[in-house]
Amino acid sequence: MRRLLTSAVTGIVAAGILSAAPSPASALPERAERRPAVIETKVIGKSVAGRRIRAWHLGDRQEEFGEDIPSVVLISTMHGNERATQQILASLRDGARVHEVDLWVVPVYNPDGLARNTRKNARGVDLNRNYPYKWADLDGNYESGPKPASEPETRAMMRFLTKVRPDYVLSFHQPLNGVDINVERPRFARKVADHLDLPTRNLDCGGVCHGTMTGWFNHHFKGFALTVEYGARPGRQRMREDAPPQVLKIFDAFRSKKPPQQELVEPTT
Repeated sequence: MRRLLTSAVTGIVAAGILSAAPSPASALPERAERRPAVIETKVIGKSVAGRRIRAWHLGDRQEEFGEDIPSVVLISTMHGNERATQQILASLRDGARVHEVDLWVVPVYNPDGLARNTRKNARGVDLNRNYPYKWADLDGNYESGPKPASEPETRAMMRFLTKVRPDYVLSFHQPLNGVDINVERPRFARKVADHLDLPTRNLDCGGVCHGTMTGWFNHHFKGFALTVEYGARPGRQRMREDAPPQVLKIFDAFRSKKPPQQELVEPTT
């Protein structure tokens, strides 16, 4: 009953019948009435070139419903030339309401790399080698930067994850086509692989994974971060239609079958 009442109030606010003042750290997204799944959006930081890195808050707030629902962060496009999986997160953001999970999505973590269609950020640093856990001075394709957490994108994500402290983080990549099984929670990794119709793989970076986001998170927090790799060219239907409900099912969450009626009303002006 409490969830139904909360959902009803949220729908009334989204319809404009009640007003909800955003906190200084957040604001409702533009044209929020067209994104019924979104309850909050944050600019968590900026890229080297000054592009905003946005996180979208979906679902139910864990502080309202307790730990019976998980808190989850989904991250895509850490490497700018791995752009397909952002469609999964955009579909969740732009679709119907999400239930039974406290969910944040960051569809584009490396906006400069995306704009340049390159793995690295605008300073030529691989963000997934820049975190301050087992950092090493790497060059070439895995350039790790002049020092740990040297990049503004890295620091922005560290601040965000430190504040949210999610139960789970899924970091989406390409093109290795598999879920990392070389982890402390292999049972959960197999569950993710089964739900996403992906194989399990030993993603050990050829030895030691230096300075990765998942390594840093798993070392410092009680939650669990996992790398998920799709293939080089996953189809649009798989990314936009098949994968989003598969991701939610991992956490026993789901989307409304039909948006509330008020969300379907088009403006008359």
